[in-house]
Amino acid sequence: MNHSISPDRYNKMKYNRCGHSGLKLPAISLGLWHNFGHVNDFENSRNLIFTAFNHGITHFDLANNYGPPPGSAEEVFGKILQENFQGYRDEMIISSKAGYTMWDGPYGDWGSKKYLVSSLDQSLKRMKLDYVDIFYHHRPDPETPLEETMDTLSLMVQQGKALYVGISNYKAHEAEKAIKILKENGTPCLIHQPKYSMFERWVEGGLLDVLEENGVGCIPFSPLAQGLLTDKYLHGIPADSRVATSGIFLKESQITPEKIEVISKLNEVARSRGQKLSQMALSWILKDQRITTVLIGASKPEQITDALPALDFTRFSAEELNLIDQLLA
Repeated sequence: MNHSISPDRYNKMKYNRCGHSGLKLPAISLGLWHNFGHVNDFENSRNLIFTAFNHGITHFDLANNYGPPPGSAEEVFGKILQENFQGYRDEMIISSKAGYTMWDGPYGDWGSKKYLVSSLDQSLKRMKLDYVDIFYHHRPDPETPLEETMDTLSLMVQQGKALYVGISNYKAHEAEKAIKILKENGTPCLIHQPKYSMFERWVEGGLLDVLEENGVGCIPFSPLAQGLLTDKYLHGIPADSRVATSGIFLKESQITPEKIEVISKLNEVARSRGQKLSQMALSWILKDQRITTVLIGASKPEQITDALPALDFTRFSAEELNLIDQLLA
């Protein structure tokens, strides 16, 4: 693969303002949850970053525990930055998170000040960065006072280790409280990262309204439902699919005949729109003006370029939306 930087990369992407902030994010962002660990082919990981950046995807989303093993995605990404993107740091939005189990003992999980401070310091060392653009609390902590967790996010900004802060996996009432504390601290919540797809629509039950009312951006993850919202499983389980290779987050038992029937009918709707199902699934999320950007994963460069046409078809007719809702009911 040619590892040169495309001079017209910014002509290939749409950028949306994130909530009420001054920051714009690409309408499609690349998540490094999978395919960037030490177990993965390094050259393929490098090619994925080049493909994304050369098509205007400036936002790269990580977390402390991404790999496997945990931490290795940040190390691999840091190596790619050092070897290939010297001088381009200011054109990138790099995020990391902490909130899930990262190391043994009582200080390597959840939302204490001890854990969050230590975790971000470790993340910066792994990526060889002075700061991240966005630092998230990855999930609510039922035991640590929310004030402690949010105050620590504010501290990260005050110390210059993060430019912005966000939250992930917070329900509507939890997000509302967190956003209020951050605002009072003088470090507004930039963005929320929830799980959202045609098959998982809980954010429509109040969260999106909370984000809109408070000027907070939204970056859904798993928009393709771990690959279910593609044509991958219409004719069986491919040998290279996530189900066949890991079965951790998507299990064979979830791919029922009833689910396949729904996927097949959604695929027909997509074809009538001149799209692939995966593209329509992204367009369907991006149709909502409250969505800043959608987070995709990729194991092959062509999966990134294949997602881009979704940006051109974010309008749906009332008939299409009604049909999709009927299929998902």
